[in-house]
Amino acid sequence: MLAPGFALGLVLPLLLWVGIHSGVGFHFASYFDSYMVLQKEPAGAVIWGYGIPGAMVTVTLFHDEKAIMTKVTSVKAPSHVWMVILDPMKPGGPYELVAHQTLGIMRFTLKIHDILFGDVWLCSGQSNMQMTVLQIFNATEEMSNTEAYQSVRLLSISLVQSEKELEDLDEVDLEWSKPTSGNLGHGNFTYMSALCWLFGRYLYETLKYPIGLISSSWGGTPIEAWSSPRSLRTCGVYLTRGFPESVTGPRNHSVLWNAMIHPLHTMTLKGVIWYQGESNMDYYRDKYNCTFPALIEDWRQTFHDGSQGQTERFFPFGFVQLSSYLSPEISDERFPEIRWHQTADFGFVPNTVMRNTFMAVTMDLGDRDSPFGSIHPRDKQTVAYRLHLGARAVAYGETDVIFQGPLPDKLELLSRGGLLNITYNRHIQIYLQKLSNRTFEMACCVEHRCKWLPAVMKVFSSHILTLDVLSCTATVAALRYAWSTWPCEYKQCPLYDYHTKLPAPPFTSFIID
Repeated sequence: MLAPGFALGLVLPLLLWVGIHSGVGFHFASYFDSYMVLQKEPAGAVIWGYGIPGAMVTVTLFHDEKAIMTKVTSVKAPSHVWMVILDPMKPGGPYELVAHQTLGIMRFTLKIHDILFGDVWLCSGQSNMQMTVLQIFNATEEMSNTEAYQSVRLLSISLVQSEKELEDLDEVDLEWSKPTSGNLGHGNFTYMSALCWLFGRYLYETLKYPIGLISSSWGGTPIEAWSSPRSLRTCGVYLTRGFPESVTGPRNHSVLWNAMIHPLHTMTLKGVIWYQGESNMDYYRDKYNCTFPALIEDWRQTFHDGSQGQTERFFPFGFVQLSSYLSPEISDERFPEIRWHQTADFGFVPNTVMRNTFMAVTMDLGDRDSPFGSIHPRDKQTVAYRLHLGARAVAYGETDVIFQGPLPDKLELLSRGGLLNITYNRHIQIYLQKLSNRTFEMACCVEHRCKWLPAVMKVFSSHILTLDVLSCTATVAALRYAWSTWPCEYKQCPLYDYHTKLPAPPFTSFIID
């Protein structure tokens, strides 16, 4: 009979060999690395990885070689996963994170360094989110302007799809890094997302503490690829329809949710920004007013549960309303409908269906000469700036920040004179008083037959715009604004907030006597 110590000496190396050679050796999950940003207080950052079942794992956070805190857990079977939650930390750094795995007399150590605590934002969507700094206006200057932003850290997820939910990422294109000209302008539609970077940079200039940015985007993809099956069932989306030309990326339902979002669900996040919708103009467009709010709800629940409650249940979610597009094949209904559906048909956010959300209106940023096609406008700086205003107001509670353009409060047909008054919620500025295009249109109806006709801007005061609707000799039943694929030239839509120069969003509304 072998002595107990001798038997243990044989078994432990065997267990270790099995653990390492079965692909579950002791390591952090794929997105934990040096130079990363972990979510600051009031949440606790979730740290996890893989090891040998039954082993004890000790995680210690160091600052200037002094231990700040220690957490102890064990590796669970059969998942081989270990997980700890750090105590809430104030923003700052750098810190070092050391993890030890102990099984009997065997001890293994992992270390990652130069870790900062701040706010972590996930950036997702299709090609307009995927565009790099190399592709935008003032690219050379933007790529060289990184020295002051070394506390804004970057992570870019590889393009991977899967038919089942993955627990960890298969690949990472850009490991956690400090910003450089190389990783901001690596190529076209690769890494790092220009919009994600600029959004984080604007936040850093305001907050003055570290920002972590995670880019997980794929061009030409419909929202269904980023949605979980349960999210799609909520909206009655079960089958994959035939795909139009606008869908050039992965198209099968949930394959990007499975591979590029779900693996991140244990991470503690501050919020998400999103730029997608072009690929749905001919694919379940009629469902987008459900699928988009359902995606937001599902991501929120999944990240909250996966982080054991550390990511807020209703974390802030920002998005970009679709810009303009020049194409003779695109009818003037499809892009406007997607823009409207992006707000759950309210025309603005936050609203009762999409609470704690914010939106950047970009229909006035059309780019006729973009070398990447007009569907890819290059002015991502203005997009990011408008989006960060929404984050400051909604995510950070700055009550004095105006983050959206003028919204109509009341439509009123005057009793005579063929005039219609629009009362706005704040001071308006008219960019052009005489327009040749159909920026405002009225539904002129005889019984149940209606025709959209121009409604000409006549006069305006600080809050009220008056339209001439005399050309409708029947009933004016509805009014809409900027309801076209290309409603105006660059920064020349008719209505802006007087102080911030934020554009009024498009709207459509019935007129009730």
